[in-house]
Amino acid sequence: MGKLSELAQALMELNEFKFLELVDEKLKKKEDPLEIIKECNAGMVEVGNLFSENKYFISELMFSAELFKEAMKKLEPFLGNSKTKEQSGEIVIIGTVEGDIHDIGKNIAANLIEGSGYRVIDLGVDVPAEKFVEELKKTGAKVLGLSAMLNFVFPEMKNVVDSIAEAGLREQVKIIIGGAPCNEQVRKFCGADYYAKDASAGVTICQEIYSSE
Repeated sequence: MGKLSELAQALMELNEFKFLELVDEKLKKKEDPLEIIKECNAGMVEVGNLFSENKYFISELMFSAELFKEAMKKLEPFLGNSKTKEQSGEIVIIGTVEGDIHDIGKNIAANLIEGSGYRVIDLGVDVPAEKFVEELKKTGAKVLGLSAMLNFVFPEMKNVVDSIAEAGLREQVKIIIGGAPCNEQVRKFCGADYYAKDASAGVTICQEIYSSE
């Protein structure tokens, strides 16, 4: 990957004071909040890499997610398009599938998508297929994000997609899968529409789906 920005580096190093100070400085300079979010995401990706290399542990992962949340609180007032997207029904449902209770990656994706102006309905972890179907019926959302960190829940991801099809909703919704063990092969196996390699890619896909309507 390319060289990290100073902001991304501060987040990767879990330097709370420096990271939040840099966010404030960027906002004072009227930098694009979505670009600031992208830098944050780059830092979060590196935290995830350090975790996968056993250099960081769950406590560091949790702390980085808290720092990201703090930054999002500062950025939210500058994301002026959020209400208009919400009012126009640009909803994204997200959840970790049944059998998996990992939520950090899902939470990062949910924060980033919400920060980009969409109304996110986060169903949490260990979510059964019928809950996803129920929420799609209720909201009419056109985007569904399925998260998994364990490869043995891939059949459950496929079950969610199949259940949506059985409910007659498959044409109305685009399904994105994400999580460390996911890839294009998994997407094909599940019958999903997109594979997002990280949270930032998830935002791009949401923008693509809603802008093509």
